Amino acid sequence: MSPVDRTISDIVLIVDDVPENLSLLHDALDDTGYTVLVATHGEAALQRARQSLPDVILLDAVMPGIDGFEVARRLKADFSTQHIPIIFMTGLTETEHVVAAFAAGGADYVTKPIRPAEVLARIAAHMANARQMRQARSALDAFGQATVAVRAADSRVVWQTPLARKLLNAYFGNPETVAPEELLAWIAAALRARSDNREPGQLLVAEGNKRLLASFHDQTGDDEWLVVLREDNDASAVESLIAAFRLTQREAEVLYWVVQGKTSKDIGDILGSSPRTVNKHLEHIFEKLGVETRTAAANLALGKMRSN
Repeated sequence: MSPVDRTISDIVLIVDDVPENLSLLHDALDDTGYTVLVATHGEAALQRARQSLPDVILLDAVMPGIDGFEVARRLKADFSTQHIPIIFMTGLTETEHVVAAFAAGGADYVTKPIRPAEVLARIAAHMANARQMRQARSALDAFGQATVAVRAADSRVVWQTPLARKLLNAYFGNPETVAPEELLAWIAAALRARSDNREPGQLLVAEGNKRLLASFHDQTGDDEWLVVLREDNDASAVESLIAAFRLTQREAEVLYWVVQGKTSKDIGDILGSSPRTVNKHLEHIFEKLGVETRTAAANLALGKMRSN
C-alpha cells in the first residue's frame, strides 16, 4: 500500500462492515476535505491503522470476527497506535455498552443511525486535541527531552519521547505501554504531597554511578500526568560544580560527596586522602561559595546540580 501524504489533509479511518454506512461517512468526510481510509473488518482495521497511523478512527462496535471493542484494546496496547483517538459507532446505547466502549480505550461515541453532521463535529474536536498533543510531543522530541505521560488509573504509558523510552528501558527493563511500579508509587506519593500543599519530591533510582531523576511537569488529563526524566552521574555532577563555582577538580569532588551526605572520613576513603586534607578543601569550598557550614554548601550545590 502506498504511504498516505499527511501534508495534504488529516486522515480518518472508518471501520464498518456495512457498505451503506461506509458510503455515507466516506462521502461526508471526503466532501469536508479529509483523507478517508476504510476497513470492513477488525483484522483489516488493525493492519490499516498500523500502516497509515490515521489522525482519528471511526470504529463500529459490533462486527463479525474481531469486534470493535477488541480492536480498540489492541490499538491501545500498541505503542505506535495508542495515541490515536477512537470514536465508537454503535446502535447499543445501554449503559454497559457505553462503559465498554470507554473501557476499551474509546475517546467518544456516536449512535446509529449515523448523522454525518454530528460525526463531523466530534471528529473536528478530537482532531484539534490530537493535533495539539502531536505538536507538543514533536517539540519535546526535537529538544531531546525525556518526557513521559502516565495514566495512573490503569498504569499505562500514554506516550513518551524516544529518550524517555530509552531511560525507562535502561533502568526498569520497561515494556513500552506499562509504567514501572516504582514510577507509579512515586506518582501516588507526589499526588498526596500536592493534596497536602507540599512540594512533591523527586524520584531517584540509582544504578552504579548513574541515577535517574523524575519530577512532575504538568497534568495532561483527569488522570494523566506528565513526568520529566533526567539521568545524572558522578562525573557530570562534578563537572557542573566546577563550572558553577570555579572549583578545582578535587574541590568539586569533595563537595559532590558532601552533597551525598558523606563525612570527611568517608570522603577521604573514597578519594584516597586524609580527613584533614578533606577539611582543608572544605575551607576553600566554603570561601568560594560564600557559606560557613557543610549544610549550606550542600544545599547550594544541590540546587545547582538539579538545575542542570
